[in-house]
Order: sequence, then C-alpha cells, then structure tokens
Amino acid sequence: MITAEIAALLDLRERAVLVTGSSGGIGAGIARRLHAAGARVAIHYARHGTPAVALARELGARACVVGGDVERDADALCAAVVTAFGRIDAVVNNAAVQPVTPLLDLAADDIAELLRVNVAGVVAITRASAAAMIAQGGGGAMVDIASIEGLQPASGHSHYAASKAAVLMHARAAALELGPHGIRVNAVAPGLIDRDGLAEAWPDGVARWQAACPLGRLGTPDDVADAVLFLLSDAARWISGATLTVDGGMLARPTW
Repeated sequence: MITAEIAALLDLRERAVLVTGSSGGIGAGIARRLHAAGARVAIHYARHGTPAVALARELGARACVVGGDVERDADALCAAVVTAFGRIDAVVNNAAVQPVTPLLDLAADDIAELLRVNVAGVVAITRASAAAMIAQGGGGAMVDIASIEGLQPASGHSHYAASKAAVLMHARAAALELGPHGIRVNAVAPGLIDRDGLAEAWPDGVARWQAACPLGRLGTPDDVADAVLFLLSDAARWISGATLTVDGGMLARPTW
C-alpha cells in the first residue's frame, strides 16, 4: 500500500511550471507528465503555435500557451506565466536547436544561433524566472535539459556538445548562486530519444545505439519526463547542482 506521505512527494498540485520548447517531442512529454502530477503547465513555443495550442487543448484545465524567443523574450515569457497562473514555481529549460551539419560545414551564423538558443536562452530564462521566484518570497526548482553529449561527445556534433556542456555547468553554477533563495537547479542529460521517423532516417545509428546500450533500447520522452518530475518534486528536495543521466546505461560503457 502506498502511503499518503509517499504519494505526496510527487504531487505538484498548485505549482505553476514553464516548460520551454514543449509543443512537441521531449518537451511535450515533460508537459504531459507534470500536468498529470497536478501542475499548472505553461506550454512554450518559439515559432509555430499550432502544436502548442493543440497540446493545451488536449491537457485542458491547468494548461496555457506562451510564445516567444527564449533569449530575447525571456522576461516577457516568465511574466506571461505569472499573469496566467498568478506565480511561477518551476522551470524546465528544454528549448534547443540541434543542427546535424558537421562543424566544418557550418556557417558562422549557424554556430552563433545554436549558442544563442542553447546557452544564452537557458541563462536568460533562468535569470528571469529566478527574479520572479524571489519576488514571490523565494523557493522554486529548475531543471535544464542537456544531453550525454555534454559529457561524452559524438563525432560531428562538437558545436552541439559544447553547448550542452555549457548547460551542465550553468546548472551547477546557478544552483550555487540561487540556493540561498531556496531555488534548486539541476540538469537531466538524456541519451538518444526515439521520435517518429528516426529509425527510417538513421537506421545505422539506431542499430548501433541499440547494440551498444546496456538496456538495449532507445529512450522515450516519458523516460526524460519521469526524471524531470522527480527533480522538480519534493522527493528531490535536498538535491541541487546535480546531473541525472537518463541514457539506458550508455555512459557506463568503457571508452577504450
């Protein structure tokens, strides 16, 4: 029998959460899971609002949609969450871009945009949401979605890996700075997460992952969402500055 005390640990009722980049993929999975845990969820999109609106309709009550650029519009996005829900209690920094172009073929503008969204965007949302949390009296939780490539790079992804390594260090540094205000900051580093069409578009890569992964499969958005739920919940109340790897054991493999 699950006691009320244990059940309450993952209960996010009355908490207002912003999930950036949540109109599809991993972000949508996170939004669904947090909503199922009782949270009020702000679904964010940068350019195309139709999927975000559809997800909000699917979730129904306790969901709203906010749109804008995570770096340029960070203050406005966090203010919109406060307007919709009266406060902001948690943030999931999920929005990112991942070009598949090899480094030597990338244009300088492409590199700048990747770093602007993946790094500056995370910093901007963290700053804006932390200011709102402190204005409410302090307390709160943040989770930055990084990647195992921030810890172990893949060939051809040096620019992306560098951006995710920056996200991992940002989470640790922000945890140090915001801890005195009662705000926890952690990171999740996913491995390869399945999506529609991935096996058809990259059959060799998927096969190599499945053969090498100790748990023998790709991850799912739910795998990441469950880790985020844990880190935002009271079950993780004394965890801050940590990175939770969600990769089926891939990083446990020897590199030589």
